[in-house]
Amino acid sequence: MKSLILTLLFVSITTLSFAQGTSYGVRGAFNISNLDFDPDATFDNQHRNGFAFGGFVDYGISDNFSILAELQYSAEGGKHETLKADYIQLPIMARFAIGNKFTFGAGPMLSLKTWADQDGFSTLTFSGVGGLEYMITDELFIDARVHYGLSNILDKDLTDVEAQNTTFQFGFGIKI
Repeated sequence: MKSLILTLLFVSITTLSFAQGTSYGVRGAFNISNLDFDPDATFDNQHRNGFAFGGFVDYGISDNFSILAELQYSAEGGKHETLKADYIQLPIMARFAIGNKFTFGAGPMLSLKTWADQDGFSTLTFSGVGGLEYMITDELFIDARVHYGLSNILDKDLTDVEAQNTTFQFGFGIKI
């Protein structure tokens, strides 16, 4: 056990020491999300407006490439009370700088449900995430992201219907 901890500590320190620049920060966002059902829903399926907030670490690999890992809370799903889905999410994005102000990123995202009274939903879902960030100053930024669900968010043991979550986020943040 000691050797495992020492190895992980060594790898972490080595990785951080080779990074071109590591930045930390916080981010908040406005969400517009919807559920896509297969077969199509037999009811009025309306989008849900929500919010997201969290913290991130951006590991600079080179001047134009970095890896961003974020831990965020996000209110998603549909507008109807039984379709609201709140998650703790872990997006990990490979990011490429486009000039001095813009950064494009894409990658996978894991989501863990946070609501206990909705047993018809899967506990863990997988999505793809992509986005564009604009630096207003050296610390402040705005961004736009899209999360596209790649896995069924409904429990397959309880229903034959499948649903994927699609979310658009319009965010702002600060690098510390």
